[in-house]
Amino acid sequence: MNLTVQPSGPLRGAITVPGDKSITHRALMLSALADGPSRIEGYLDGGDCRATISCLRAMGIEVGVQPEALTVHGRGLNGWDEPDAPIDCVRSGTTMRLLAGLLAGQPFYSVLSGAAQLRRRPMDRVTQPLATMGARIWGRDGGRRPPLSIQGGGLQGATHDLPVASAQVKSCLLLAGLYAQGRTVVVEPGPSRDHTERMLRARGVGVESRDLTHTIGGPANHLAPLDVRVPADCSSAAFFIVAALLLGDSNLLISDVGVNPTRTGLLDALAAMGATVEQTGPRDQGGEPLADLRICPQSLRGAELGGNLVPRMIDEFPILALAATQAEGTTIVRDAAELRVKETDRIDTLVAEMTKLGADIQPRPDGFVIRGPMPLRGANVDSHGDHRLGMTLAIAGLLAEGQTTVHHAECIADSFPGFAETLRSLGAEVTV
Repeated sequence: MNLTVQPSGPLRGAITVPGDKSITHRALMLSALADGPSRIEGYLDGGDCRATISCLRAMGIEVGVQPEALTVHGRGLNGWDEPDAPIDCVRSGTTMRLLAGLLAGQPFYSVLSGAAQLRRRPMDRVTQPLATMGARIWGRDGGRRPPLSIQGGGLQGATHDLPVASAQVKSCLLLAGLYAQGRTVVVEPGPSRDHTERMLRARGVGVESRDLTHTIGGPANHLAPLDVRVPADCSSAAFFIVAALLLGDSNLLISDVGVNPTRTGLLDALAAMGATVEQTGPRDQGGEPLADLRICPQSLRGAELGGNLVPRMIDEFPILALAATQAEGTTIVRDAAELRVKETDRIDTLVAEMTKLGADIQPRPDGFVIRGPMPLRGANVDSHGDHRLGMTLAIAGLLAEGQTTVHHAECIADSFPGFAETLRSLGAEVTV
């Protein structure tokens, strides 16, 4: 599927973006471990979360899907069935990494696989620390890449000092800690999203977090069923935030956005570049903070971004790069080598595609350098199967002179089904 985007005028109106992908994944898995049914409203009906549903069904979990909610019939910590065939995680790295932790604790054999894109992604960041807990895991390239074969059971608690702040790795190890004898301790070098810790506590599991150290005692006895409502995904809202900042006379309201401080690094980065996103109606929903976001055009200046900000906006760097092309001066992104092991090498693919549009962007081993402001020109560009790159290129097309066509845009539905329709509702000219 291709998206063709014409230059746009201002974006005006009110929208709600899809539910948070990270929270939907975790709500599904923890609900499947609970003693009884749980209801998940506002869930993301995207490709990655559908992959998680399919994986859970392969292990005997009944998941009812309705437009308004998912109903997950939990079977307890030890109630999953051994799957009859390899479990297909499709393109979802979150699904594979979190399930690896859970399956390491199950008393059966399983295999985690997925599409070619996912099979290229490194998994040693979870397989190696799981091995220190006694997990028996095999994979290609010495366990570095999927498929992963897991013979579960017999885990012992351990202390893990993570070399890179990663919510997926932290969550994998805490979930394995549900089954381990003794304490599992995860020490992060910087803050990462904390949805797993919040959701475990809400279900009655004692997870202690002190600064960057997280401790869980195992084995756990049970998880309580819990009805939740998933907030709108701040990572999906990011594309419209940047679009409204850059398109003159825009006035945009995005409702019910999750503003968990471990996820709002983009707002801090934009503030460092001189822009303010107004948050109104702050409230709490199921242990997660929400707010409505009001965005109007503002001028930006270049900034140097790195350090602990990086894990708090790791998914937003592609759209941040677009903002930087329109900022006055130089923007430097550092400490973001993690971008090289996402759905694509997001540094190389971002540089290649933004260059086609006329951006002055140069790669670094751990980030990139952008000089602005630079006028963009329409071009034929490619998502490389990366949903966040695809959406960034579509938003860039709104700013460019002339028509922009984003090839292989079907991947956008992994996290934002209805993306093109949402743009059209605000007055943009986008065709499929």
